[in-house]
Amino acid sequence: MRLINRPSTITNERRYGVFFVFAAGVLWSTVGLGIRLIEEASVWQILLYRSISLSLLLYVVVILRSGESPFSQARRIGRPAIIAGISLVAAYSGAIYAIQITSVANAMLLFATAPFMAAILGWLVLREPVRIATWIAITAAMGGILIMVADKSDGAALNGSIAALGSALGFAIFTVALRWGKSEDMLPSVFLSGIFAIIITLAICLYLGLPVILSLRDGSIAMGMGVFQIGAGLILYTIGSRSLPAAELTLLSLAEVMLGPLWVWLFLNETATLNTLVGGFVLLFAIAGNAISAHKTKAAANQHSVGM
Repeated sequence: MRLINRPSTITNERRYGVFFVFAAGVLWSTVGLGIRLIEEASVWQILLYRSISLSLLLYVVVILRSGESPFSQARRIGRPAIIAGISLVAAYSGAIYAIQITSVANAMLLFATAPFMAAILGWLVLREPVRIATWIAITAAMGGILIMVADKSDGAALNGSIAALGSALGFAIFTVALRWGKSEDMLPSVFLSGIFAIIITLAICLYLGLPVILSLRDGSIAMGMGVFQIGAGLILYTIGSRSLPAAELTLLSLAEVMLGPLWVWLFLNETATLNTLVGGFVLLFAIAGNAISAHKTKAAANQHSVGM
């Protein structure tokens, strides 16, 4: 009887996994809209309030899931958790700054280069092999990036694109640090990044003379982003990713990139340049092609091993 029911169980797990990961992408995709709705707060003020709510949420979630403090879990992971946490602070800062001074479409699409950066870093630092198909996809992605930034000659737009790529690099370092520490659970490291961000951004705000107390509107939006966009998205992704292969996770993550520009267009009438759209299409095609190729390669390898 169990053997008969097992395929149905696996199908249900996969269905729930797809739903949770896609829902995570939908939540993450609203980050551009949230930042656009903030009236006065700077990068550091937004990140401070967002990190406070994110850290509180993840502390409770980790305790409920494991019965263990996230500090204890991060300490067990060791140096990789610290590197992962600090790299996420850089990624968060770059992302907020990029969205503030360039279009959401341009920023979100450049964020999507993180997996390719992670592949290169994994090859350099961890000596992980990179498939030829991935190198081809990386080359195509670089072409897409060049198209996207070709029309951004003024300082603000170019700085925004550089900040977006810097944010993607931060996420890539986070990914590689987790693999280095052999950690399958990202929540303790993300919690640690929130703690680091609170300390760093509070120090920067005090140094620059920025008000620590925000308006009710800006403070509420920033803290809401920490709970509903970043925190809830991470929790859903962590749950859903357990039942899905890497290729499907990559393809589902494109929902974040594609929906982000849609929200600001629908609610704020913000559009993207032709270069951003063309270069973004090339970039998304490279990401999707690499994910599909990886899935086919793995399926062929599994079939070969079964045949043997």
